[in-house]
Amino acid sequence: MSGFKLHRLGMIMEPEPGNPQEVEGVLNPAAVRGRDGELYLFPRLVAKGNYSRIGIARVRFSADGDPVGVERLGIALEPEADYERRPDGSGGCEDPRVTYVEPLHRYIMSYTAFSAQGPRIAFAQSEDLLHWSRLGLATFALWHGIELADVDDKDASLFPVAIPDSSGHLELGMLHRPLFPGTRPEETACHPASREVDLDRESIWISYCPAALKSRAPDRLGQFTSHHRLATPVSPWERLKIGAGTPPILTKHGWLIVYHGVSELPVTGGGHPLCYSAGVMLLSKQHPRLIRYRSVEPVLTPVLPQERDGTVANVVFPTGIDRRDDLGTPDRFDVYYGMADKRIGVARLDLPEQIPAEAVADAPGAKV
Repeated sequence: MSGFKLHRLGMIMEPEPGNPQEVEGVLNPAAVRGRDGELYLFPRLVAKGNYSRIGIARVRFSADGDPVGVERLGIALEPEADYERRPDGSGGCEDPRVTYVEPLHRYIMSYTAFSAQGPRIAFAQSEDLLHWSRLGLATFALWHGIELADVDDKDASLFPVAIPDSSGHLELGMLHRPLFPGTRPEETACHPASREVDLDRESIWISYCPAALKSRAPDRLGQFTSHHRLATPVSPWERLKIGAGTPPILTKHGWLIVYHGVSELPVTGGGHPLCYSAGVMLLSKQHPRLIRYRSVEPVLTPVLPQERDGTVANVVFPTGIDRRDDLGTPDRFDVYYGMADKRIGVARLDLPEQIPAEAVADAPGAKV
């Protein structure tokens, strides 16, 4: 097992009875501390027909400091822009991550905008976490002649500070997972047990935006102009797909990310049921495109009934992380995750004193 251990604290949020905005699920929340020190969640709320909004909730804690519930505060975003809506009236603002970007002095939300063109990365900004304004879709420079604006993309999160690109220039960094044709788990599941991975097209990417830091009050973030492969499927538990999870958070060991991986479950009678699990990655503080540690085994797999049965079975999907500075324990992190695309759970991670010796090398050319 991984040297990093997560233990569950329980379910934190589920669909509210009688609330039509949540009838199909409450899942995959962003988590961030406000200026008031309170912890806020931004869950994806799914109404009938997979119509997704992004809500706002304040986390309630026990006397011991454990999260035990939420107070619903309203809606942060709902489909209004053309890139969030489909011709039939449906649409989606989905799976947000929120980061306080220090050079911009504001909170930036990255989320999946789902229109007729498919999923794309979109941004919004806020100074108080309660009022949000859109910054539009992410824009990209060409990559090997490919127009990335035409490629599906998800699981985006920003670094909270400027980080060095491959040339050493400080820029705004973003993790994301382009979904090139043929790289969805439903498609890769059709391959044999051992298969060649397309190292560029099946990976988590890190991309850089030089223009974003030039304006303290941007109406857009600017173009992401350089792209690098960060991590590729390596271990059996992630052989079909990996994707970025929680936003990068700086620790004594480097940038911590809790990410997701997808594998197949044994089945009789045909079909390819999938299993979403979570793993841990540590990136170099000085050069975040370099992986210092990557867990061999998942740190969280679907075992609870709430994780195994829901809108999509067998899913734990980490999207939010909270460093417990409020308890005087900066090496303790609460990880908020989607449970079977229906509910929200929270698990606790205590950072080990040393990086465990066992790790996975993201070796180019490896088979999985």
